[in-house]
Amino acid sequence: MKVVRYGDPGREKPGVLDARGTIRDLSAHIPDINGTVLASQAWQSLAALDIDALPTVPPGVRYGPPVGQVGKIVCVGLNYSDHAQESGAPVPTEPVLFMKPASSICGPYDNVEIPRGSTKTDWEVELGLVIGRRAKYVESADALQYLAGYCIVNDVSEREFQLERQGQWDKGKGHDTFAPIGPWLVTPGEIADAGRLSLWLEVNGKRFQDGSTENLVFGVAHLISYISRFMTLEPGDIVSTGTPAGVGLGQKPPLYLKPGDEMVLGIEGLGSQRQRCVPASA
Repeated sequence: MKVVRYGDPGREKPGVLDARGTIRDLSAHIPDINGTVLASQAWQSLAALDIDALPTVPPGVRYGPPVGQVGKIVCVGLNYSDHAQESGAPVPTEPVLFMKPASSICGPYDNVEIPRGSTKTDWEVELGLVIGRRAKYVESADALQYLAGYCIVNDVSEREFQLERQGQWDKGKGHDTFAPIGPWLVTPGEIADAGRLSLWLEVNGKRFQDGSTENLVFGVAHLISYISRFMTLEPGDIVSTGTPAGVGLGQKPPLYLKPGDEMVLGIEGLGSQRQRCVPASA
């Protein structure tokens, strides 16, 4: 299934895409798509629904993030060797973890804000993992059983705040709108091999990132298992697995986003996103 949340920010409703790409309303079956629902029997029961019998949603509605009430976003840094190289960093021997706040989440087609004082706002297309069961000390062999599905994450980053302002990376990762997610949560049965997905990103029509999850340093199952040793992953949490080469920081000379720029990005089987950059609001 490809499930979505649609509607105005903060008032999204649950939906599912039919074979023609039309949104069908799920409100009669689940109240939302969030951690509580993902861990429930109601979520499991959706697989038996006749999607074509569900009410259709008029075209043109806003797509919200496909998961609501996210508790935390756990991100993996330098998880593609080519991105580590362009960043001037060694390839990690263990996953590098950092956090993005839930307040940074926005929809896949919402505007992205350039923070006040920013000169180095950057892009990063990433495969996102949506957790479906409480995961603590999970073995790699069992890790995929804790997965509700996959999604696209744009890990927008302000490099000066991240790398030049002392402390942890979180300063450059947490601004409002710095985590566009979606458009869909795609259930695991729809993806034959998450380790063989193409992913790409364009800015103003020029392709900068063009990679594959084949080049992940640490794969999906290992990441879920590894993170669960250090913190409990709850249903509805998101793991963002890292980005391939081609970010603005790695261009020669470096190239960064400014108001008016447009990002378009996608992952095979997971859809695509589009964001316009605007100055930060109050």
